[in-house]
Amino acid sequence: MKGQATPYLMFNGNAREALDYYKEIFEGEILDVQTYAKAGYENQDWANDRLIHGKFKKNDFLLMVSDDSPDQTVHFGNNISLVIEFESEEEISKTFNDLKEKGTVFMELQDTFWGAKYAKVKDPFGIIWDLNFEKQ
Repeated sequence: MKGQATPYLMFNGNAREALDYYKEIFEGEILDVQTYAKAGYENQDWANDRLIHGKFKKNDFLLMVSDDSPDQTVHFGNNISLVIEFESEEEISKTFNDLKEKGTVFMELQDTFWGAKYAKVKDPFGIIWDLNFEKQ
């Protein structure tokens, strides 16, 4: 195997909105956006509005996203969360504050027994983020 597993997030027609949100929150770049229309579904009325694939990248952090097609439905749950390791207290504080504006806080940003600053937030798209900064 090579590298880390890349999270692939599925959405109910709002993947492009989620990519824009993650770009704003995590200050990275959106890459490789492809609609269903460009992938051969051009005769479908929904194909121009839904992404068949998109990527978000910041440094070594990569997410892939896609929208479901109308004959499929994405069911959101709490069975997955994504852990992000931060390089400074300022960076984790900013990201936490940005995420909680439209999200649901499961655990406030706080010092932990394992010697880190940590928070857990669900964003408005149903994705749960574990934010972690290991103190030196």
